[in-house]
Amino acid sequence: MATTTAVQRREQAKRDYDAFLAGCPTRELLNTLTDKWAALVIPALAGGPQRHSELARRIAGVSQKMLTQTLRKLERDGLVTRTVTASVPVRVDYALTPLGQDLFPLMVAIKTWAETHMDRVFEARTQFDAR
Repeated sequence: MATTTAVQRREQAKRDYDAFLAGCPTRELLNTLTDKWAALVIPALAGGPQRHSELARRIAGVSQKMLTQTLRKLERDGLVTRTVTASVPVRVDYALTPLGQDLFPLMVAIKTWAETHMDRVFEARTQFDAR
């Protein structure tokens, strides 16, 4: 039986995962990653493990329910770990996995781009709305 090389596996993945195709599973992942809460949770966890309440304070406007749902999605996709420490009260920490750390620079770049270009976006919106 022939073994496949890393290059062959990457080439096969390119053929298997094409987000432009309707049935591609990467669309579900892209849906998660483009969620505004996920786009804020990932950079917020860059400094190391945090508790749910710490994340809620850091990310203004996120409800407890939305933060919990977002963390669960990110955990399911292997981007975040949830660690429970037996204590009184129980301590639960969330942290980026190596896969999440790999994604982190991209998410920060998007966040930074949005912050940097917001004035230009407002200007474009104003021009569009005036037409």
